[in-house]
Amino acid sequence: MAQLFDQILAKGARSGQMPARTKRAREWYRKQAQRTSKAIADPEKILAETSRRNSTPKTKFEIGSMYMFSYDAKHKDTLPYYDQFPLIFPINIAKGGLLGINMHYLPPLLRAKLMDALYTVSTDKRYDENTKIALSYDILNGSSKFKEFKPTIKHYLSKQIKSRLIDIAPAEWDIALFLPTARFAGASNAKVWADSRKIIRGR
Repeated sequence: MAQLFDQILAKGARSGQMPARTKRAREWYRKQAQRTSKAIADPEKILAETSRRNSTPKTKFEIGSMYMFSYDAKHKDTLPYYDQFPLIFPINIAKGGLLGINMHYLPPLLRAKLMDALYTVSTDKRYDENTKIALSYDILNGSSKFKEFKPTIKHYLSKQIKSRLIDIAPAEWDIALFLPTARFAGASNAKVWADSRKIIRGR
């Protein structure tokens, strides 16, 4: 994976932390990622570093895996805002592309809450390359523990994806989740997160 991910994982290994295995370990990796400056967590650089080693064609994806990619919204002139570097878990095939939950649409606290809930439906607890999140819209919509997902559901058109899909390894999910790689066009993070809170509250 990208050098930045490797550095945080290596630091975690030296500290005796095993990614995702315990809530304490997850919190440790999330804090390390949050401390990374926006300048260092450059999504363009991360995509370039991983494009040849850990990526899949933009039309190929697995439900329940995590991906990052570059995106240019088709209707960007009329959208209030959109994320140029989505971090998603695909949940379904959609017309012309895929439907996924983009974790960037949630502020850190709610992002952590949703991710902890998603870990409860992982296919195993090894968190290796075979681990997936058992996702579907019905699963997400059917339990209050997933309520934070509502503002994160987005439709991504394959033709508008401008890079290969970067496959984030399960051991790196908590790092990717909190790196400041969101790049919203049209609004600040604060505005996007305020709108997301309103959607969750049903306003």
